Amino acid sequence: MSKRQFMQGNDAISSGALYAGCRFFAGYPITPSTEIAERLALELPRHGGRFIQMEDEISAMAAVIGASISGVKSLTATSGPGMSLKLENLGFGYMAEVPCVVVNVQRGGPSTGMPTGPSQSDIMQARWGTHGDHSCITLTPSTVREQFIETVRAFNLAEKYRIPVILLTDEIIGHMRENFDMPDEGELEIINRTKPTVLPAEYKPYQASGVGFIRDVPPMANFGEGYRYHITGLNHDATGFPTNSGAVAGEQNARLIRKIEANYDDIVQVEEYRCEDAETLIFAIGGTARSAKEAVDKAREAGIKAGLLKPLTIWPFPDKHIAKYKGRAKKIVVAELNLGQLINEVRRVAEGAFELVPLQRVDGEPITPKQIVEAIK
Repeated sequence: MSKRQFMQGNDAISSGALYAGCRFFAGYPITPSTEIAERLALELPRHGGRFIQMEDEISAMAAVIGASISGVKSLTATSGPGMSLKLENLGFGYMAEVPCVVVNVQRGGPSTGMPTGPSQSDIMQARWGTHGDHSCITLTPSTVREQFIETVRAFNLAEKYRIPVILLTDEIIGHMRENFDMPDEGELEIINRTKPTVLPAEYKPYQASGVGFIRDVPPMANFGEGYRYHITGLNHDATGFPTNSGAVAGEQNARLIRKIEANYDDIVQVEEYRCEDAETLIFAIGGTARSAKEAVDKAREAGIKAGLLKPLTIWPFPDKHIAKYKGRAKKIVVAELNLGQLINEVRRVAEGAFELVPLQRVDGEPITPKQIVEAIK
C-alpha cells in the first residue's frame, strides 16, 4: 500500500482500528457511520478478525464488551439514535472496566433528526449519557489524518485505563476526503492491556495495581487464559463479586473517576494554533474547527490577533488549556453545531476572565469561516 493515501474520514477510522490491532467489530448500519462497518466487513477477515452485523445497537455494544473480555480489541460505530441505544451497556463497560472503542459520527437530532446533516449535539451525551457518576474519555478529531491517529490513540487509552473510549466525529469529517501519509507499521505506539503477574488462584480482577501513574488501573486477564473471575454491573469488591459495603462501593466509584481525572496530562490533547499573542480565541471541535482555522488566518490578515483552541480530547474537558490564557486573551468565540453545550463548560472554566461569544447553528449546515470572522469582529 502506498504511504500517501486519499481517504474518506470514516475509512481512516477503519484503517486506524486495524493498525491499532482491532480484530472484532459488531454494529448495525446507520448514516453517517455506515462506511466504517462496510470497510471492516471487508478487511477484518483478511486480518484474522471477525465482523458481525447485530440485530440492533444494544446487542452490538454487548458483543463488543464480550469480545474485549476474551482479549480481542473491539470496536463499534454508530450515530444518533444508535448511540442512545448503546448507553446502558456503555455504563456496564465503565463499571466492569472493559476496554473498547465506540465511534459516534454525529448527525442532527433529536430522534431521527437529519440523518445526512452535520451536528455536534452529542457532546454532553458522551459525558453524561449513561447514568451514575463516572469518568469518561472522548476524543474529537477534525481531519482525515487525525481520524486515523485518534482511533489508534482511542484504543491505546482504552487498553491503558481499562475503559470504553468514545471517538466523537461528525458527518462533515466522516464523509470528507483528504490526502495524508499513512504511518508505517511500528511508527505509532501500540498499547496493550496490562496482564496479571500472579497465579490464577491469587488474581483479583479489580485490585488496583498501585504502581506508577496508572496505579488505580487493575491488571486485566483475558477469559480463556486460565483466569476465571466474576464480572458484574453491580458495585463490587476486588474479587468482582457484588458488595453491600458502602465503604467498598464508595472507594470503587472514586477510583473509577480518579484513574481518569488524575491523569489529565496523559489523556488530554489540544491543538493550539496561532495562540501565542492571541487576544481572541476560537474554541471549536471537529468539522467546525476546520472553519475556525481558516477564520483565524483571515482575521490575522485583517490585523486581528486571533487563535484557535482545538481539543483532540473533549472529555476530560481541557480545563488547564483554557485556564492558562486567563490574563492573556480577552475573548473566546465558542463555535459549535448545537445550541450551547461547549460554551457552558468554557464558561465554567473562564469564571468571568473572558468575554464569551456563542456561535451556534442547528439547521444542518456547517458554520462557515465568514461567520466566525464576523463573530471575532
